[in-house]
Amino acid sequence: MAVESEKLVSEDGSNQASRSPMEVDQENGVASLHIDGVAEISCLRKLDIFLLPFLSLMYFFNSVDRSNLGNAKTDSMDKDLGFVGEQYSLLILLFYIPNGLCDLPLNILTKRWSGKIVLPSLMVSWGACALLQCATRNFGGILVLRLLLGGFEAGFFAGTVFYLTLFYTRGELGFRIAIFFGSALLAAAFSGLISYGVFQIDEPRVQGWKWLFIIEGAMTVIVAIIAFFWLPAAPDSAWFLTPLERAAAKARSLRDSSGSVGTELSLRECFQAWKDWKFFLWCIISFTYPVAFTTASNFLPQIVQRLGYSVVKTNLWTVAPNAVGFVVLLCVTYSSDRLRERTFHIVFALCVSLTGMIILSVIDVLRNRGVAYFACFMMAAGAYIPSCLVHSWHNNNNLNENSRAATTGLLVGLGNLGGILSAATFRTEYAPEYIPTLIVTSCCNVTCIFFTLWLGGWMKWENRRRNREMGTKLRAEDVHTDELKDGENSKKWRYFT
Repeated sequence: MAVESEKLVSEDGSNQASRSPMEVDQENGVASLHIDGVAEISCLRKLDIFLLPFLSLMYFFNSVDRSNLGNAKTDSMDKDLGFVGEQYSLLILLFYIPNGLCDLPLNILTKRWSGKIVLPSLMVSWGACALLQCATRNFGGILVLRLLLGGFEAGFFAGTVFYLTLFYTRGELGFRIAIFFGSALLAAAFSGLISYGVFQIDEPRVQGWKWLFIIEGAMTVIVAIIAFFWLPAAPDSAWFLTPLERAAAKARSLRDSSGSVGTELSLRECFQAWKDWKFFLWCIISFTYPVAFTTASNFLPQIVQRLGYSVVKTNLWTVAPNAVGFVVLLCVTYSSDRLRERTFHIVFALCVSLTGMIILSVIDVLRNRGVAYFACFMMAAGAYIPSCLVHSWHNNNNLNENSRAATTGLLVGLGNLGGILSAATFRTEYAPEYIPTLIVTSCCNVTCIFFTLWLGGWMKWENRRRNREMGTKLRAEDVHTDELKDGENSKKWRYFT
């Protein structure tokens, strides 16, 4: 056995060359990585303590600044700014155009300049736009700021997902993205709580919805400034890891994440996966699953308001569905990572939110308030899970960092554009039932279920076919990713299903 050893120095200055985090087993001509178990555990623990919570905090404010428009509307923002006709729905709809179109180029910039630079820069920019919304006096003013907000927020989720693939392995990614993404559910709950308090401020010169924008926008800018100093560019430059842990982080990526690490930006590699026939299915899945997420996140306050409660109670009652949704999100994604299975977990989540929307569309909510409120819980419980597992899934089957950056940017962008379907049907004329919105969202869920089963079923079948040809029973986790230089053309390749 040949051992790759590098001279490492511990935090106390002692030589650690005798403890190599990575060994290469040359027996039978097969390379095999052996990672120092203590270093790996310590590395993972530090990532979960120093990196993941701060990224979650950043996305928390991303979601707050994106979704607080619904809370502001319950405090008569639309009347104060003189909205007429469908201007509120138009405000939400147009937000998704820059939000969807800017994901791809911004994600490529994240690969080029690292998440350390791009992610905080985006956060400062959208935070400033969110704060300045308090100074708007009409529809045109807030429209310009919402368009800028959409452009700056674009690329943050996609960029963070790609960023996390540099630190976590395939079997860890889904649950970590869920913790990060779950802050969106907590943000909705937080926005409801802060709205509950702010809207009770008796200040005739500054309306409650303006205070909402001031407080949340200012907090966003403050966190963004801290992020410039907190986030590392990559595992090998993480300030909170020791040299031994940094080497272990690299070895972990080569074992179960990437074919190679730290590659330079290559536009040719960025788009190489787009030629594959499965990419079309990924596009359909990514375009349809976020419609339920958009319906739940943007319009849950209005859906709850249908139950006939006051402004204060409406915002307060949005807290519980999102809090329960966060718990369900963590449970399902943890199961998905533990079992290393994506297909049926995604379908389960889509079915849960679909059931909630069907209930809301067929019952009289005023006569069945308890059932309607339970349906809101189902919407929140199922709508957020696919955002974590779909993007974990396609990244799990893409070992090239450049390709992951571009593909994640495009697919997340398609999802943001998919939100237009929800926003376009949430029109004033359909209030208070909003049946067309629920029908369109339900149809998108059904479509996504079909194509998810198609793609996942094919992958499972292909894995079995390859095993039969080799006369073995290999699984995706049985092969180190650095051995799969040819990707899906490698003999040992097995899909992460």
